[in-house]
Amino acid sequence: MADYNKPIPSPDPYVTQPFWDGAKEGKLMLPRCTSCNRVHWYPRIMCPHCYSSSIEWFEASGEGYIHTYAVQNRAFGPWGEETPYATAYIDLKEGDRMFTALRGVDAEHPETIKIGAKVKIEFDQASDDVFVPYWRVVD
Repeated sequence: MADYNKPIPSPDPYVTQPFWDGAKEGKLMLPRCTSCNRVHWYPRIMCPHCYSSSIEWFEASGEGYIHTYAVQNRAFGPWGEETPYATAYIDLKEGDRMFTALRGVDAEHPETIKIGAKVKIEFDQASDDVFVPYWRVVD
């Protein structure tokens, strides 16, 4: 396990545990409403679209596209060591959108980052039980 010097998320056993269990196996798990069949991110105990509490988790493709991005030139705490770096909203292949750190881009030359570029999820091991997602641009 590489040194991970950022805050480590605390999985919520009632709401987010399936996501973290999947991440530990290198899989993107997403919640989907069984009433309206829509995917939603971030995980909640009820569907934000139809308010049903009937939620199932499924293994997603881990693929998406850059919706928009920003280059962070200033950051607090441990992220300050990595500036500049890119963050992005990713349009998930299955629907909805996820905010994330973006890798595989040259944040010092943001003109090289392309809206619509294909990305794939990867995970950093933050602790024995927590793997944190980020997205990498792929060709």
